[in-house]
Amino acid sequence: MTVVPSAHRPLTRLLAAAAAAVLLLGGCTEPESSGDGGASDGGGAPEQASGDSTSPELEEIGSSAAEDLPADPATDPAYSAYYEQEIEWGPCEDLTTERAECGSLTVPLVWNDPSAGDIEIAVGRIGASGERTGSLVINPGGPGGSGVNFLDSAEYVFSPQMRSSYDVVGFDPRGVNRSAGIECLSDEETDEYLALTVEPGTEEAEAAAEEWGTRIAEACQEHSGDLLPYLDTWSAARDMDVLRAALGTEQLDYLGFSYGTYLGASYAELYPDRVGSTVLDGAMDPTISMNELVAGQTEGFENATGAFLQDCLDAAEGCPFKGDLEEARQQLDSFFSAVDAQPVETDDPERPLTGALARSAFMILLYEDGLWQMGREALTDAMNGDGAALLALADQSSERRADGTYRTNATYAITAVNCLDHPGVADEEWVEQEAQRLAEEYPTFGPMMGGDGCSTWPQQPVREPAPIAAEGAGPILVVGTTGDPATPYAWSQNLAVQLDDAVLLTYEGHGHTAYGRSGGCIEEIVDAYFLEGMVPEGDPTC
Repeated sequence: MTVVPSAHRPLTRLLAAAAAAVLLLGGCTEPESSGDGGASDGGGAPEQASGDSTSPELEEIGSSAAEDLPADPATDPAYSAYYEQEIEWGPCEDLTTERAECGSLTVPLVWNDPSAGDIEIAVGRIGASGERTGSLVINPGGPGGSGVNFLDSAEYVFSPQMRSSYDVVGFDPRGVNRSAGIECLSDEETDEYLALTVEPGTEEAEAAAEEWGTRIAEACQEHSGDLLPYLDTWSAARDMDVLRAALGTEQLDYLGFSYGTYLGASYAELYPDRVGSTVLDGAMDPTISMNELVAGQTEGFENATGAFLQDCLDAAEGCPFKGDLEEARQQLDSFFSAVDAQPVETDDPERPLTGALARSAFMILLYEDGLWQMGREALTDAMNGDGAALLALADQSSERRADGTYRTNATYAITAVNCLDHPGVADEEWVEQEAQRLAEEYPTFGPMMGGDGCSTWPQQPVREPAPIAAEGAGPILVVGTTGDPATPYAWSQNLAVQLDDAVLLTYEGHGHTAYGRSGGCIEEIVDAYFLEGMVPEGDPTC
C-alpha cells in the first residue's frame, strides 16, 4: 500500500512507491526460491492510535454508502436481482492460464441507493482439478491488485491438494482493471510520472509533488469522477457477498493477502455469520491512520534494506557493496544520488534508469528474498553503467509491458481506495514534524515518506480508523511475517488481538506475506485448515 504525493510527502510516489503499487500491499510474487531466516519486527508508528486523546486530530471524515444499510441486502427485495445472478463463464482475455474461465457480476454503484446505477465486477476461476469441495475466493492485495490476473500465479501459490479440492476464484474489485477501472493519466504520462526524479527535501521536490498530485487528481476526476466516491473497502466487501451468492455458497471461504486482509476483515465485520474458512496473510491494522500506515511502512522498508544489505555482504561473491552494514548503506545512498544526478543507460535509449526507477526496482526486491541474488546482480550492473536489469524490475513492479502500455490501472486505483479508507492528520505542523522524524530515523526511504499523500485527492475519506472484532465469524487465521516491509508484523499481531476469534501464525523470515513463499511451514498449517478444518493450537511460529 502507498499513497499519492503531497506537499508534505513530496517523493513517495515520484521515487518509488507508485511504481511498486502492485506489490505494496500486493500479496505474493512468483518466487524463484523460498527464503528463510529470522528478522526483527518490521514496523512501528507514532503514538496516534484511534481513540487516544493525545492523538493529533484527523481530517474530516464523510460516510460510506455501504457501511450502514437499513437491512441485509441478501434479504432485501430491493437487491434481489443482484443476489439471484448466475455467472456465465467463458474464455478469459489476457491470461496465460489455459484452465481459467471468466465472467462478470452486476452490483450497485451506490450500495445505499440501488436505483443510482450499476457497475460490472470481473470474475475469474480455475476449476478444481479433482473432487470439488468448494470455492476459495482470493484477493492479492493492492489496493488495486487484479484478482483475475492473480489466477496466473495460482499454480505457484497453491498446493496441488488445494487446487484439486477448490475452485480458485479471483475478482477485480470495483475501480480496478476490468471492473469499471478508473482512468487517470495516459500511458505516456504515467511513464513520465514514474521516471521523474528530483532531489529529496528540496523546494523543487515539493513543487513537483504538488504539481503531479494535482495533475493526477484532476485527471482521475475528469475521466472517472462518477466512480471515485464509491471505491471504498466497505463497498468492495458488499460486492464480495454478491459474489458469494453467485457461487452458490452459504459461507465465503477466503484467502486475502496484504490489503486483501483489510477487505476480508471488513467482510467479516459486515457478515460474520457468512464467514467460512478465512486466512488473512500480511495483515493491515484497521485502527491506524494514513500517517501511521506510512510510518510503519517506512520503518519496515528501512529494516528490510538492512537485511538485504547484510545478506549481500555475507554472500560468498557478487555483492557490489563493501565493508560493514553502515558503509553499505552509505554506498547504496550514494548510488541512488548518482543516478538522481545522471540516469544510467539501458537497452532502450529512450528510457534510461532514473533515480525514481532505481528506487522502485530496489523496493520490489524487498518483497521477496528469493529475488535477492538477482537484485545483487542487477545493482552490480547498474553501478557499472548498465541499468537494463533494474529497469526491468521497475517495469515489473508497475506492470508496464514492453510495448509501453500498462497491464492494469493499479498505480492510480491504489490511491483512489486508500484515500477513501484512511484519513490523515489534519494538523499540518504535526505532519511536517512527522516528515522530519521519518527522514532522520529512516534515511534510506524516510525523506520520501512523510505525510499522508491525499491532500490533493478530490474525495474525502469515508472510514474512521477502528478495530474490527467480527464477533461470531471465527476462527480466522491471521498470518504475519517478522521481516515484512509493507505490512509490518505488528499489524498482524494487532489484527489478531482485535478479532473475536483468531489464531496468529508467525513466519520468521524476510519478505511480504508468507503463504506460497514460506517453504512449507505456513502452507501446511493453512492447507490443513482449509482442507480438513484443523485449527492450529496456540499461535504457531515457524
